[in-house]
Amino acid sequence: MFSSPVKEIMDKRKLLLAEPTMTVGRRRSHGQTRRRRGGGGRGSKLVGIFTERDIVFRVVARGLDSTTTTLAEVMTRDPKTIAPDKTYGVAMLLMHENKFRHLPVVENDVPIGIVSSRSALDPELEEFVFEERPSQALAGNAVGLLFRRG
Repeated sequence: MFSSPVKEIMDKRKLLLAEPTMTVGRRRSHGQTRRRRGGGGRGSKLVGIFTERDIVFRVVARGLDSTTTTLAEVMTRDPKTIAPDKTYGVAMLLMHENKFRHLPVVENDVPIGIVSSRSALDPELEEFVFEERPSQALAGNAVGLLFRRG
């Protein structure tokens, strides 16, 4: 598994594209977010990443109002990325050394997927973990990749 290319392991379904100016509490409203099986489109640039841990530690723990806090205020700016032809072992090392769990997969400056530390889990084992810890099921849902147009 660790010698497999990231493109064979990445998850395209976890991409949730959003504008940094939208608020945390307004996900999927007014067409500001969309699930895609590829990048943000022409003129889009990856400017940040926002995950379930950001909701917990950067919004809830700080007592911020999710209806007024923009993603730009709480996202991780300029996230590290990995090319799809790099190995999953390289991705895991990068995540471990930098202490994060999600890594955007980028090809020609366009995000095409996401790889996470959970990607190493067998799908059946991952399902078992979610059944045992349902409160952590959010972790398997979507990862927000934030774009700025032009």
